[in-house]
Amino acid sequence: MIQHKQLIYTIIIGFVITLILGPLIIPYLKRLKVGQMVREDGPQSHLTKSGTPTIGGIIIIFSILITSLTSGVINQDLLVALAATTAFGIIGFIDDFIKVVLKRSLGLRAYQKILLQTAVAILLAIYQSNVSVMGTRIIIPFIQGSVTIGNLVIPQYLDLGILYIPFIIFVVIATVNSANLTDGLDGLASGVTLIIAAFFSVLALDWGYTSLAIFAGAVTGACLGFLRFNSHPAQVFMGDTGSLALGGAIASVAVLMNVSMIIPIVGGIYFAESLSVILQVASYKLTRKRVLKMAPLHHHYELSGWAETKVVIVFWIITVILCLIGMIALS
Repeated sequence: MIQHKQLIYTIIIGFVITLILGPLIIPYLKRLKVGQMVREDGPQSHLTKSGTPTIGGIIIIFSILITSLTSGVINQDLLVALAATTAFGIIGFIDDFIKVVLKRSLGLRAYQKILLQTAVAILLAIYQSNVSVMGTRIIIPFIQGSVTIGNLVIPQYLDLGILYIPFIIFVVIATVNSANLTDGLDGLASGVTLIIAAFFSVLALDWGYTSLAIFAGAVTGACLGFLRFNSHPAQVFMGDTGSLALGGAIASVAVLMNVSMIIPIVGGIYFAESLSVILQVASYKLTRKRVLKMAPLHHHYELSGWAETKVVIVFWIITVILCLIGMIALS
């Protein structure tokens, strides 16, 4: 019960810290004139968002760091999760800085972002394969039965062997960039990630990963607080700084708990957004026809007549259902 209380306190503290940081950082971002550049070919309703300060992801990152490091539950896994989250946030910050401060619309080139993300993912994969009692084994959702490894009683697993590191690199990069694509509507990425992080905080606590539960709780609280400023109409956008950091946070927890295969389930919205872009590009290149009115997926629904707030709320609801399915998958 004490652990459950501590997790609740962590979420509340993360929430409060974000509420405090927002009014301190957002005016500074406005003074720096780091306004969001809106796609001219996007939904016309988004043109009014042009100039809204971005790079607000630094609020989320600072909140996660402060909340986690003052929790009193610090171990190597927690520090690795924080390092990975911060590293991906820095990559996003560099991209945002080039785009909105230096006014170079392309930001980091695609290959530069992938190389930097791959470097972080490799370090995470190597750490986990060498430190975890499970080594190169990952847990398989929906497979009945359990095994005991060390002090852990876990669901059935698959040993990937030499394929482990390439697999983890793929999962991490896919998750990070999928979270980035999800950040396109007010409150969408922060709300979806809030729900996924809450899922991992409960799972980590139940499985005995106390420090990771605290970390996921800090992410939950930070996202909840950020919604105060990011819900429609948004006062600030998280930018790549926030979306890459949040994707890195979710990927890190999953990898460190050896449940990376659960991400496509609980993070179904992430991957629907990515898949929509892949299908759109592939269809246009092969047939010169588009399968969607616009990609990523959330824009398709907007152009189909859905209000922005309706798209966001429906995607939140879907994520809640997917996380409940995720609980069943790992029980």
